[in-house]
Amino acid sequence: MKISYYIFFLFFSVSSLSQITISGTVYQQNGPLEGAAVYLNNTMLGTTTNTKGEFFLPVKEGQYNLVVSYLGYKTITYTLNTSTYNKPLVFTLIEKEDVLDEIVIKKTVYDDIWKHNLARFKTEFIGTSKLAKDCEILNPKTLHFEYYPKEKKLIAFIRKPLKIKHKGLGYLITYDLVDFTIKDRYVSYLGFSRYEPLKGNKRKQKRWKKNRLQAYNGSPTHFYKAVIKNKIYEEGFVVNQFKRMPNKERPSETEIKKAREIIRLSKNIINFSKNINTPKTAIDSALLTVRKARLPKFKDFLYKSKVKQLEIITIKDSIPYLEFKDNLMVVYTKEKEEHAYILRGIFSKPRTPKFQTSHIIPIKKPSAISKSGTLYSPLDVLYEGYWSFEKFGNSLPLDYVPKR
Repeated sequence: MKISYYIFFLFFSVSSLSQITISGTVYQQNGPLEGAAVYLNNTMLGTTTNTKGEFFLPVKEGQYNLVVSYLGYKTITYTLNTSTYNKPLVFTLIEKEDVLDEIVIKKTVYDDIWKHNLARFKTEFIGTSKLAKDCEILNPKTLHFEYYPKEKKLIAFIRKPLKIKHKGLGYLITYDLVDFTIKDRYVSYLGFSRYEPLKGNKRKQKRWKKNRLQAYNGSPTHFYKAVIKNKIYEEGFVVNQFKRMPNKERPSETEIKKAREIIRLSKNIINFSKNINTPKTAIDSALLTVRKARLPKFKDFLYKSKVKQLEIITIKDSIPYLEFKDNLMVVYTKEKEEHAYILRGIFSKPRTPKFQTSHIIPIKKPSAISKSGTLYSPLDVLYEGYWSFEKFGNSLPLDYVPKR
């Protein structure tokens, strides 16, 4: 049975031109707030406020998402465009009105159920890749989980930002989780992250450099940058186009539900392994229907190979937009699949690794792409395949510059 995971990331743009210093003051109800975190989302650029609530942050020219946060207060996100910045910024943090922290503290029991949910969270958030194995959540007990059996939905909450140490990439990451949801085969998470480099000797630095480049190669960021520069195939990507159609061989959900009900209500002993060529009874028909329920809901039909740049993006007012017909299959030919990817499904069997293949399924068109190689609105697309396997454990800060 093929399982697809859809993952949503929260990314923002960073460009690399000349540098300026952004300054401002953070207040709370009673005056200036010392120790508030002020940083550019998903980068290594950040600081904290001094005793007067002031902050000073050197940044390169461009557009950013500036995050201001302090435990117990509502996080502020501010769209910062250095071209229009002309005076110090002022932010006032407001205490959280909800009692989520209080509820979580009372409800959280670190029992076997919590441990099971934590393991699932790590799998779907950090991932199971080689790099993910070196990624450790330092404060897992800040996590609280709620499971809704009717919807088959698992939601995660945090009392304070996650501290994540990535010994494989050389970062200490502060991650403010906004939303994490697993529902059926779908996984989504949103949050704000701040990266800090770990200290290490020359041997570690060399290893981190190698791993960071490996994480970058073949990633969505790498792909979008290659498309913008019109170097898709030089960078090792092959792009194909496909249409997704309902699988006519698979019964409808109504038929499947009815068949399961017939089997459930049957008073006779049912041989589920029975070989049925031509159904002779209602039970035979129901068994065949249930077996066909394992078939995929959709079939993909590849109809165009080696898609060109202008068939993937359009340029409007110097801004590239992701805009294409149907869906894209992106194959990265310079790296093979990891062993863990091949065996990720319950019924997966060992096979020879192939080139890394991912699908881009558009939700909203067109979608603007930043110079840093990310979508301004990341929820505009769904990723399937290899890009859904490489989760947070393979993520890099937006200001990472590949050094080959």
